[in-house]
Amino acid sequence: MASAPPLILASASPRRLALLQQIGLDPDHLMPADLDETPKKHESPRALAVRLAREKAESVRALANQSDELKSGIILAADTVVAVGRRVLPKAELTDQAISCLSLLSGRGHRVYTGVAVSAPDGKLRTKLVEARVRFKRLSRQEMDDYLQSGEWRGKAGGYAIQGLAGSFVVKLVGSYPAVVGLPLAETATLLAGAGYPVRKGWADAVS
Repeated sequence: MASAPPLILASASPRRLALLQQIGLDPDHLMPADLDETPKKHESPRALAVRLAREKAESVRALANQSDELKSGIILAADTVVAVGRRVLPKAELTDQAISCLSLLSGRGHRVYTGVAVSAPDGKLRTKLVEARVRFKRLSRQEMDDYLQSGEWRGKAGGYAIQGLAGSFVVKLVGSYPAVVGLPLAETATLLAGAGYPVRKGWADAVS
């Protein structure tokens, strides 16, 4: 049986890495893409998520093609966008941003769009968009202040991490939970398999 091509994750996110490992996939290389993630004028949240995932995959593909070791690799990239209507919420880095996000999300529904892109060695790019709907309970100022003190929100789209403390804010989720965390697993596995990656190669050795 031919050996599997290198799997390259175009992300530094520990959440995406953990999600991949959950389904038995351990990337051979981590090559985060450094892009300007500013939405274009009139760009919808859906289009933004797909574009950024695609551009991350293309950026890392260009780098991988310069290496004899990596050019045969399969590249996986993703981007998650949190939106209220057409308003894209930031990946909060400042306390004021996080307060604004939490205040906006309190007591209402929002959508989380995760774009996934897989680049095969032949240059063919496959993409998928996954949408989930999330509703927060109404948050008290004390709850918001306590969450801000945790620091968990920093760098997270929409200023929260559903897999962490902010899970206690969620009263309803319709769609893929791992997509909200950062990587829809069913769709990712399908894209990787389509690009020729043996996604279940390690399952026989998996330990429950």
